[in-house]
Amino acid sequence: MNHRRTTKRRTAVVTGGAIAALLGAGLTIQTANASQDPGAEAPKPRTLSVAAAGSLASKLESTLGTEAAGAYYDASARKLVVNVVDQAGVDAVRAAGGEARVVENTLVELKAARGELKKDASVPGTSWAVDPETNTVIVTADRTVKGADLAKVTAAVEELGGKAELKRTQGEFRTFLSGGDAIHSGGGRCSLGFNVVKDGAPHFITAGHCGETGSEWSESAGGAPVGTMVDSQFPGNDFALVKYAGDVRAPSEVNLYGGGTQAITKAAEATVGMKVTRSGSTTQVHEGTVTGLDATVNYGNGDVVEGLIQTDVCAEPGDSGGSLFSGDAAVGLTSGGSGDCSSGGETFFQPVTEALSATGATIG
Repeated sequence: MNHRRTTKRRTAVVTGGAIAALLGAGLTIQTANASQDPGAEAPKPRTLSVAAAGSLASKLESTLGTEAAGAYYDASARKLVVNVVDQAGVDAVRAAGGEARVVENTLVELKAARGELKKDASVPGTSWAVDPETNTVIVTADRTVKGADLAKVTAAVEELGGKAELKRTQGEFRTFLSGGDAIHSGGGRCSLGFNVVKDGAPHFITAGHCGETGSEWSESAGGAPVGTMVDSQFPGNDFALVKYAGDVRAPSEVNLYGGGTQAITKAAEATVGMKVTRSGSTTQVHEGTVTGLDATVNYGNGDVVEGLIQTDVCAEPGDSGGSLFSGDAAVGLTSGGSGDCSSGGETFFQPVTEALSATGATIG
């Protein structure tokens, strides 16, 4: 997104002044009564907003403990679908207002499978993430994964049996950074993610792979610096914090292009099935859906990033660091992916909540 920010107006902003707790009223989890009349009609799932569904999913994961098996939001029915492995789980989910689905693999088992993949199949051009809809870990290999590397990944997936699936993408996983205009440093271009506040001073967050701590950033190539990167984390994570130079107005909003903006009032955790919008300096505004959480991506050259949000939203070089949001909630910072906005592909995002917590910044 060509975030054209001046000292009078800075676009693409977030900040989660205290990261908002997304608990909707009346979503208290009740203890299931396992001895209820077996002939009684099962309670219907509650109609929930994305925010309320995300909060309920977190609470149920805590309640179910090691028996938790993942959840996703059914946007068309506006309900939370929760995977369980036994009748006790079914009863707990129904009592809380979700729709229960009995599956084979728990989250503990799927996370263990991810650990095995990290050990046995981490080659450049691969990613893996838990997919609650298939109740498996989806391993994606891009078009550069061939020969012995592809055989290695295939063998690791097969070893996990029904806990993992292998898919191919025609694109190539890469971080989205290129020369051009938006926020510039050292000949590279990225996109501003969200404006934030730290210690009472205006800052903004973007992708960590865009630059190193101490780098200066401007609004145009070769222009006067508007800020200095005071924290950059990549690989492992992919976020950075830039402190604005001087006293500037940095409103908490995202550029929608065409003259409009979206106000950002909070930060939110992603939920599989959540409808999201991405804004970036190359391809501007595109929409899509969260398809996976806690994704790991191997971009090559030792650049492995973990804990990412996986989506089907398109992105291209220069969109790095740009905003992923849902309504007025900041959700992610563009990290990288495959494909483009003509052919599609997968795009991964650094969770905003983690970036805010790590840097001590807030929205607002």
